Amino acid sequence: MTITVYDTATRQLRPFEPLRPGEVSIYLCGATVQGPPHIGHIRGGIVFDVASRWFAYRGFTVTLVRNVTDIDDKIIAVSAEEGVPFWRVAMRNERAFSWGYDVLGCLKPDAEPRATGHVTEMVDLMQQLIDQGNAYAAGGDVYFDVSSYPDYGSLSGQKLDDLQPAADSSSEAKRDVRDFALWKSAKPGEPSWPTPWGNGRPGWHLECSAMAHRYLGAAFDIHGGGVDLVFPHHENEIAQSKSAGDDFASYWLHNYWVTTSGEKMSKSLGNSLLVSEVVKRVRPIELRYYLVAAHYRSHIEYSEAAMHDAAAGFRRLESFVEHATERVGATEPGTVCAEFEQAMDNDFGVPAALAAVHDVVREGNRALAEGSDDAVRGSLAAVRAMLGILGIDPLASMWAGDVAGSDRLHDVVDALVVAQLERRAQAREAKDFATADAIRAELTAAGVAIEDTADGARWSLAEEA
Repeated sequence: MTITVYDTATRQLRPFEPLRPGEVSIYLCGATVQGPPHIGHIRGGIVFDVASRWFAYRGFTVTLVRNVTDIDDKIIAVSAEEGVPFWRVAMRNERAFSWGYDVLGCLKPDAEPRATGHVTEMVDLMQQLIDQGNAYAAGGDVYFDVSSYPDYGSLSGQKLDDLQPAADSSSEAKRDVRDFALWKSAKPGEPSWPTPWGNGRPGWHLECSAMAHRYLGAAFDIHGGGVDLVFPHHENEIAQSKSAGDDFASYWLHNYWVTTSGEKMSKSLGNSLLVSEVVKRVRPIELRYYLVAAHYRSHIEYSEAAMHDAAAGFRRLESFVEHATERVGATEPGTVCAEFEQAMDNDFGVPAALAAVHDVVREGNRALAEGSDDAVRGSLAAVRAMLGILGIDPLASMWAGDVAGSDRLHDVVDALVVAQLERRAQAREAKDFATADAIRAELTAAGVAIEDTADGARWSLAEEA
């Protein structure tokens, strides 16, 4: 068994070799909480949730750390605009992110540290970098000297001589315009913390180096995040941490964006789709299926039509699970099929893995039609195992209340439809086929699909055209 992953640093697929046998440690750049999450924000959490589940299925003990950036320029700008403390903005949106991760079925990380809770570690790291000549204090700010780190640019492939001025600070106190801020001096009305160089607040890049070391040590297996973080954020993390003597991450994995009209989803474009709004139009488990189905290194071009196509695709899987469970009972998840296993071992290839799931579902539906309960039971166990790894097993406890047919509205509709089906059955028994056909036509027009089986008629919601 070998899992291969695409490492951004080497720009190639590499066999995954953990630092400690049987263990995998992951640091994921999480939310900057200046606003509530759109589906592009949440995609990264889902991607690394699936990766963690696959590592666990393969027998690894997984440690996942996902940070929260709760202080930065954007959060301060929102707090000033609203006239409220920065922490009120941060906490409100951190709760919104937590809800978004939960509602879309992400497992809890092992640690979810906030930047503001780790200023002590940041000060220690800055002092070490200053003492070694990699950083310098100037006018209350602290900057990293990019020329002091010879490998700067290796992750992103950029050359030092081609770099533009660092955008996080335009201070004239810099020795070189390409140097980036580790610490920003206090400005009137802004939050600040005391340091040996004066009151101030962290730069964006410093926090992750400090927290990764605090929770995962000087070396860990995987650093993850969105592809937009490769430069400058992850490039700067590497420079800080390796200059301080850490080996840092062995592998770098980056998920791509959710786009609308070909552009990265963002608040500045005014095209963000908040998770809280999307789940009013589709069920959360269907939204997760949509975000899971594409390979993590490919863009998702969002459209309502694509979303509803994905929802219909998921409901075909869900329908088999429901019908098979009615036939043979709640079979526990079993083992995945070989094609699924091969796909997931190849850089978490979910599209090919889902194709394997659909193949097994087709086999299971044939077994249902043929009345072969042993085959149904085997297919159900495999399908539940595979859907569980993708976080979309409709029988998993996390989806209680989200699975179609589990809410009160379904119970009401079920009673009404069943009454109509009983009338239809009576009409057929009396050979009144005109009435039976008319009842079926009425149900079809209302969006109800009827399936006649040896055990009687079943109904489900018809797939949207």
